[in-house]
Amino acid sequence: MKTETDRQIDELDYQLQDIKRKLTELRRQRPREEVSDYRLLDSEGREASLSGLFGNHNKLILVHNMGRSCSYCTMWADGFVGLLPYLNTRAAFVVTSPDDPAEQKAFAESRGWSFPMYSVAGTSLTSDLGFNDPQEGLMPGVSVFAKEPDGKIYRVGRAEFGPGDDFCPVWHFLELFPEGIDGWEPNYELPNNELPNSELLELSCCAH
Repeated sequence: MKTETDRQIDELDYQLQDIKRKLTELRRQRPREEVSDYRLLDSEGREASLSGLFGNHNKLILVHNMGRSCSYCTMWADGFVGLLPYLNTRAAFVVTSPDDPAEQKAFAESRGWSFPMYSVAGTSLTSDLGFNDPQEGLMPGVSVFAKEPDGKIYRVGRAEFGPGDDFCPVWHFLELFPEGIDGWEPNYELPNNELPNSELLELSCCAH
């Protein structure tokens, strides 16, 4: 049975949904930005062009991760593993960080990450796209690109990451507790979980 508080919650949920629809529409109206064909480094230290990250797609989702030093970015990336097959039906998906390729590869393997990773070390990509503020430093987020038939690349969408955003559901679950987030922060080590993400994903798939 719904209480008066439940009804107030529902009303605010409806308002939030309406605001999110307006936000989505406004994001679609954001002017496209032509970007350079940046040169990154893959997990083996080989040079890779931004245009080459699209693969067989004409859309690319590129995550700006702050690297292994950030437990928050690590939690976000852990969550991308299960989303990857779905996202790849529409676009290529890669994660970038400022870590060098060897460090990046070792950390990705330790987490069981299955998505491609690229190092932006030595490039201006992160700064040029607005995720390295002169005052605040590196900021996590995502850029979405489109590649035209003539080879030109445009950024067609962007969003910043942070606690409570739409890109990591952990915060929304914790907010349902009476005490809310209550100072909680993500850790690298997960209790009662000795399998890497890739093995957990394989087990969950086999269960269906």
